[in-house]
Amino acid sequence: MIVKRKKLIVIAVMAVFVLTAILWIVWGNTALELNTYIMKSEDLPDVFDGYRIAHVSDLHNTEIGEDNEKLLEMIRTSEPDIIVLTGDIIDSRNTDIEIALRFAENAVGIAPCYYVAGNHEARISNYDVLREGLIELGVVVLEDSGVEIEKAGEKITLLGVLDPSFQTDYLFGDDATVMESKLQALTWDKDTYTILLSHRPELFDVYIENGIDLVFSGHAHGGQFRLPFVGGIVAPNQGLFPEYDSGLYSEGKTNMLVSRGIGNSILPFRFNNRPEVILVELRSGA
Repeated sequence: MIVKRKKLIVIAVMAVFVLTAILWIVWGNTALELNTYIMKSEDLPDVFDGYRIAHVSDLHNTEIGEDNEKLLEMIRTSEPDIIVLTGDIIDSRNTDIEIALRFAENAVGIAPCYYVAGNHEARISNYDVLREGLIELGVVVLEDSGVEIEKAGEKITLLGVLDPSFQTDYLFGDDATVMESKLQALTWDKDTYTILLSHRPELFDVYIENGIDLVFSGHAHGGQFRLPFVGGIVAPNQGLFPEYDSGLYSEGKTNMLVSRGIGNSILPFRFNNRPEVILVELRSGA
C-alpha cells in the first residue's frame, strides 16, 4: 500500500508539472510584451529628440486578440511617430493575406507605416497582391529604396531592402554579397542619421560596413526556444545558438535591434520566448 501510494503521489506531481508547463507555454505564446529602448546619437537632429518608433516583425498571420486588437492596442498606447514592419507578416506555409492587410489597415490609423518584405513573402506566388494591398492602405513599401523623414526643416533617412531570398541570381554570391550590393546601389545623404529596415539580423557586419546608424530586423524568432543564461537555441540562417537572436547589438556607430517577432512558422510554438513589440525612443546627443 505504501509503495502504491508513493507511485500515485509521483504520478500526481508529474501530471501537475506537465499541466503547468503546458499552460505556461500556451500563455507565453500569446502574452505580448513591450520592450523599450532609448537610442542616443550625436548625428540625430535635435528636432527628432523624443521621436518614437514602434517595431513589429514576423507576424506570420498570427492574431493576438480579435483582428489583432491586443497587438494594435499595445502599439497605440506606445504613441509612436511611425511604425516599422520588418517582414514575414504572412506565412508562406499557410498564407492569409487578409489577416496581414487587416492589421496594416488598423496600424496606419495609428501612425505612418513603413514595410519591407521577408523571406516568407519571397516564397509566395502572390506577393504582388500583398504589396499592392499594402500600398492602397497607405503603407510605404520599401524595396531597395529609401525615403527622407522631415521635421521642422531637419531630416533623417529611412532605407528598406528586400530580403535576399527575392534575389534569383545566387550565382553572384551569398546573402551577404547580395545585401552588400543592395546597400551599395542605394544613394542617400551619408551625413544624415540613417535607419535601415532589413529582415536579416545575421548580416550585421554588412550594415556596419555601410555606416548605418540604426537597423531594425527580425527573422530569428528569438531563437524559438530560449534558455536562461543561454538565449535562443536555433534561428533561420544562423543555426544552433544564434549570435543575433533578440535585443540590441552595437558596434561602432551602428546599432541593431532584433525583434523576437509575434508569430511562429515551422514550429507551432515558442518556449520561454514571449512575442514582442519593440519601442524605440530616439535621443540626440552623446
